Amino acid sequence: MPDKKFFENLSGAGKAIGVLTSGGDAQGMNAAVRAVVRMGIYVEAKVYFIYEGYQGLVDGGDNIAEVSWESVSSILQVGGTVIGSARCKAFRTREGRLKAACNLVKRGITNLCVIGGDGSLTGANLFREEWSGLLDELAQKGEIDDEAVKKYAYLNIVGMVGSIDNDFCGTDMTIGTDSALHRIIEVVDAIMTTAQSHQRTFVLEVMGRHCGYLALVSALACGADWVFIPEYPPEQGWEDQLCTRLSENRARKKRLNIIIVAEGAIDCHNKPITSEQIKELVVQRLGYDTRVTILGHVQRGGTPSAFDRILASRMGVEAVLALLEATPKTPACVVSLSGNQAVRLPLMECVQMTQEVQKVMDGRRFLEAVQLRGRSFENNLNTYKLLSSKKSSGELPKTNFNVAVLNVGAPAAGMNAAVRSAVRIGITEGHNMFAVTDGFEGFAKGQIKEISWGDVGGWTGQGGSILGTKRTLPGKLLNMIAEKIRANNINALLIIGGFEAYLGLLELSAARETYEEFCIPMVMVPATVSNNVPGSDFSIGADTALNTITDVSFFSLECMFTNTVIWVSFEHGPNQRLHWPGIPQTMITLQIKCK
Repeated sequence: MPDKKFFENLSGAGKAIGVLTSGGDAQGMNAAVRAVVRMGIYVEAKVYFIYEGYQGLVDGGDNIAEVSWESVSSILQVGGTVIGSARCKAFRTREGRLKAACNLVKRGITNLCVIGGDGSLTGANLFREEWSGLLDELAQKGEIDDEAVKKYAYLNIVGMVGSIDNDFCGTDMTIGTDSALHRIIEVVDAIMTTAQSHQRTFVLEVMGRHCGYLALVSALACGADWVFIPEYPPEQGWEDQLCTRLSENRARKKRLNIIIVAEGAIDCHNKPITSEQIKELVVQRLGYDTRVTILGHVQRGGTPSAFDRILASRMGVEAVLALLEATPKTPACVVSLSGNQAVRLPLMECVQMTQEVQKVMDGRRFLEAVQLRGRSFENNLNTYKLLSSKKSSGELPKTNFNVAVLNVGAPAAGMNAAVRSAVRIGITEGHNMFAVTDGFEGFAKGQIKEISWGDVGGWTGQGGSILGTKRTLPGKLLNMIAEKIRANNINALLIIGGFEAYLGLLELSAARETYEEFCIPMVMVPATVSNNVPGSDFSIGADTALNTITDVSFFSLECMFTNTVIWVSFEHGPNQRLHWPGIPQTMITLQIKCK
């Protein structure tokens, strides 16, 4: 393994970094700006705000200002971008870029961090490629001297993608996407109560003119009946298929239908599919009371989620490291998320791949478009298709394989969604699925029953554990659990839970020498707000818990001018320490004193 450079060995002394946001705003941009500023100052570089995006770069003056550590205090939780963003026609011209280069050279800035979409990053790369020519031209005009041309001969560019659409290839998630999903799910959850009361069908239109990520993932998260996205348009005759699915779901006593539409949804002939068109279809064919809700810019608004704050902070630090390590031969890069790691990728390769998606869709090569979107997008689409529509009994294979599902440990948000997914995937594979209530205690008492596709309908958005969960470990119940496994002919065991589930699985595994009933496949899915299960970066429920904490923190800031004192304390046992990637594993006690 080559020696890894740690930032302690890097120095920014004598260097200047400019940071700007461009294009549409996205929650989390301020967290990225804050990280760039503080990391830059930490390595002793000068850091400058460039207000109003490329427009501020062209106009210069007060639009480019040196900042301090305190300049970015209290912006982590603020949505939008505090340094502004503007469309700039002038920067698209060479004359505009000439002015921008002059403004940077005068301040000694040769490192630029751009936070925006693919258009903004493409502009930054062009600026970098023209840099030496622009400096020569400025020298010929007498606006800078030859010494400045030599001293500032190279411009380093690093990009971070801020876009709620998650439409940039090369990264699993862009800054702002998770927050936008939160806005959508909040609206869906609110709509579901009124839709259920009146047995209504709701058609929700979400942002995504060229990318269906928001529509797809929100449909997966809320268990929508149908989703329309540009990358995967419905087949010919989709109108009949949609009406059939809606009526089948109503026949299963489902009191509402949710249809999610990306604003750029199209059919297989590249013709637009609108939310109003879908509403008219449902009303005319089925006679259902149907309403349309267009979410619009509410998806951009509000405070960033915990995930976006952490993602943007980590990316901002990585961007500064990339600038410090850059050489004249280093190509412009973009900081991306791969799995749970911030990585650097060649900027223009990612831009070209992103632009290729639209060309492929225009050519109606939709499967290729899905693949170009990346592994995460493709997996989400395949998962949604599996969970949203039940095959007929004649289409299902039959394995006679019995799988038991149970929850163990403290309840965690998302447990029910995991059970729903497991049950429906198991049924699709031809297995018989059994639900065990009240964890290992319920297992020992024989609280086991077969569970069907329809039984888990509507579980996605429910908190806690519908099956019931307890912390009891199986060690003293092994004989009774083995008996129930034998009596119900259980062939596999799926345990969804936290550290107790992990310990319980170890105990069952250790008992295999004594009880042959435990010599079956046994799998654990981590689900705990503590995120402390070995071998897993993320546990189900941890993200929701962290968002609750950040919501409380934001609420406390609104009490600044009262005499209120807010205490939020998280107390964990020795195996229940709160852990989150990028946050030290320490017991957290948060005391917020409001002035």
